[in-house]
Amino acid sequence: MGSLILFLLTLALILFILAIVLLVVYNRLVVLKNRYTNAFSQIDVQLKRRYDLIPSLVESTRAYLGHERITLETVINARNAASGARLSTNGDPTQVPALMLLGQADTALSSALTQLRAVIESYPDLKADRTVANLTEDLRSTENRISFARQAYNDAVMSYNQAREMFPAVLFSSVFGFGPAGLWKINPSETITPSTTPLKRLELDDR
Repeated sequence: MGSLILFLLTLALILFILAIVLLVVYNRLVVLKNRYTNAFSQIDVQLKRRYDLIPSLVESTRAYLGHERITLETVINARNAASGARLSTNGDPTQVPALMLLGQADTALSSALTQLRAVIESYPDLKADRTVANLTEDLRSTENRISFARQAYNDAVMSYNQAREMFPAVLFSSVFGFGPAGLWKINPSETITPSTTPLKRLELDDR
């Protein structure tokens, strides 16, 4: 009888310790997941601001760039593609395929904007325009914030992924719904090339 009681007490102690370990690991994963989710939300806010600034910049330069229509169309097409890719993530960084598409589309947009900035530099009157200068600076500032937010997101994702792959979390992280998170990693060779198909007018998606 005494041996049975001792066995039951030992079993209860083991189960109690196991429950404590599970609770600690679960709570840690929750904290780390919330951290990278919040970091992604900061990227999302800045991306929306970037996509909202671009139509204003294009409209402000249109009068000066009558002979650069393809450049403007490329920027708008790239902006619309990136905006659509952003919406497809639904603010959820666990949607890894959608996140990859967003990264590629945003890189294509950056390439198109680089071309537009080069054109602006070649037009002294346009470069000196106060509205264009302010919008360009706002856009550059927003892109800097995106860069910092992206680094913070990747750091948070790495911490989360490392935690879920360590023992004992690796034994049950997937069971609790803690799947791997995707880094914001872009392969330049896989970026989406924005369309340069001539349009009757520049069409801005209201997104």
